[in-house]
Amino acid sequence: MRYFSTNQHSSAVGFREALFHGLAPDRGLYLPESIPEFDRSFYQREMTYSELAAEMIQPFVSKNISSAELMEICNAAFTFDIPLVCLIDDIYVLELFHGPTMAFKDFAARFMARCMEHLLSEEITILVATSGDTGSAVANGFFGLDGIQVVILYPSGRVSAIQEQQLTTYGGNITALEVEGSFDDCQHMVKEAFLDKSVNQRRSLSSANSINIARLLPQSVYYAWAWKQINTDQPIVFSVPSGNFGNLTGGIIAKHMGLPVEKFIAATNANDVFPKYLETGEFNGMPSKQTISNAMDVGRPSNFDRILKIYNENVNEVRRDLISWSFQDDETKYAIQYTNDKLNYLTDPHTAVGLSGIEKYRQEVNAHLTGIALATAHPGKFPQVVEPVINEQIAIPRQLQKSMEKEKNSIIIPAHYSYLKEFLIHN
Repeated sequence: MRYFSTNQHSSAVGFREALFHGLAPDRGLYLPESIPEFDRSFYQREMTYSELAAEMIQPFVSKNISSAELMEICNAAFTFDIPLVCLIDDIYVLELFHGPTMAFKDFAARFMARCMEHLLSEEITILVATSGDTGSAVANGFFGLDGIQVVILYPSGRVSAIQEQQLTTYGGNITALEVEGSFDDCQHMVKEAFLDKSVNQRRSLSSANSINIARLLPQSVYYAWAWKQINTDQPIVFSVPSGNFGNLTGGIIAKHMGLPVEKFIAATNANDVFPKYLETGEFNGMPSKQTISNAMDVGRPSNFDRILKIYNENVNEVRRDLISWSFQDDETKYAIQYTNDKLNYLTDPHTAVGLSGIEKYRQEVNAHLTGIALATAHPGKFPQVVEPVINEQIAIPRQLQKSMEKEKNSIIIPAHYSYLKEFLIHN
């Protein structure tokens, strides 16, 4: 399998090059030149999660990783439960937060770390921007790996207290840079570093953001896993809390691999560039807005370019598979309260946005369907948001409590690339 750049001004590369380079030389994102397709019977087979993952991912990595090696990687990466919980009347949540950092990013970070460890030939620096959960998942997934340094940029004051503790308390080969700006500033600084020859002469850089194709491949698998649990002839709609759109792009890849999905709902918060794109056919990035679903506070989602390329830059083709709505903070709070009071299920603010998407879809389309919202994080990661809404204290899992007991260690820098460059060259 070869991977091309979405900007189409760089040569195609193999999986190993796409994995370690992250961003193409022309600033584009890598996409596979073709997407293999499985028939419906494949998705109906009895398989463990790791077996399903290895089968789906193998065509994308076969030139660099053997089937046996990939099976070992998947067994080591996916060691936690993935419950599909029915709330009411064919409405489900797929709980993706049972990994070590209690967020869906654990799937991609752990898989990617083990792929890099397997294929590593020289010391590298993983450079990653985070709006919340990516940073903690990457820190956990890469902590202690020989030959890999990790530098995480996060927006000061714009991640939850627990998220900040999770990404700033590892030490060792993990460094946290606290940026006095937004996630978009962090993401821009990371992209600048990848294209800076003077930095790349001193460090071999790679990324663990969803700009890296290795993040998206494992994220396609749990869509198939959820479908397998239901295996119905009724249309299935996935509602995906969406910020940088990596999670959604993983689902789109799964659909193009033959997974029977009726529709994807790209459920966003006040950062509504994608709903506006579907409405107008024009994409206009904008400064990100701060919300209570902070991991989705992205004004210029990187993976938009991948979605465009998959659908041949045709907005009508995108509309065939995707629909998108934006939800304000008061709507998110209502969804948390309603789901807790009426359905006896507690959600984090991001999952609440996803459930709002399903409810909106049922009202707009007025059709019976099976709706699955991706539950992206444990509500215990956001007590400052959830507790005032439900008027009670929530139980914080022990593994989150442990991170709060550690000492924060971050380096504060202004939101300007020159400060990141200075750090990378002299540290």
